[in-house]
Amino acid sequence: MPEGGGSPVRRSSLRQQIADALRDEVLTGRLEAGRHFTVKEIAETYGVSATPVREALVDLAAQGLLEVEQHRGFRVRLITADDFRSLSEARAFVVEAAFRFVAERGMDEVPADALASVRRRAEEAARAARTGVLDILIGCDLRFWRELASISGNPHICEFLDRLRVQTWIYAVPHLRAVPDLAGVCWADHVALVDAVAARDTATARRLTLDYHAHTRALVEKVAPAHP
Repeated sequence: MPEGGGSPVRRSSLRQQIADALRDEVLTGRLEAGRHFTVKEIAETYGVSATPVREALVDLAAQGLLEVEQHRGFRVRLITADDFRSLSEARAFVVEAAFRFVAERGMDEVPADALASVRRRAEEAARAARTGVLDILIGCDLRFWRELASISGNPHICEFLDRLRVQTWIYAVPHLRAVPDLAGVCWADHVALVDAVAARDTATARRLTLDYHAHTRALVEKVAPAHP
């Protein structure tokens, strides 16, 4: 929970604003796994009514970030090492299937403005990975993959992959924070992946994506070996 109480939330789109704020707290580890809280507590923190808070928490529970506790409120989901491995496998499987689908279907040329936007996201994510500032990297990495997935034109694939990616980050973040220096440690071939997509080189794009999954999983499991 934000120290000293949360900043007041504007009255527009309260449900989404609250969900986004809490999602960031969970993603960065400031709202730690296993933490219990009630609708009333969150409403008082952000200075809003209970209804949009309840709606936002239900949304986050549906995304797998929170668990509903009968008569107690909500709890930040505890993602285990087994969960992380399963989520990583699912993420790689869906991406592999998505690339195969695109290759078989024959994807129309990606608009130049969409590619330019994804390239900017790729450059930001690669720069964040090289510098190793975790809070910046999380946001850049999620935005890059979300925008890259949207090129497929299938919003359901995009949403599903984003949920898997968020959940793997939630597990990874506390362990990665224990690494003294993350500069140059994380995967940083985002631009090469965009180049492959732009060239419609599906084989290279698949290889780079699977390399991302393997690199990330190996890194996290290396820094969290004692966690079952």
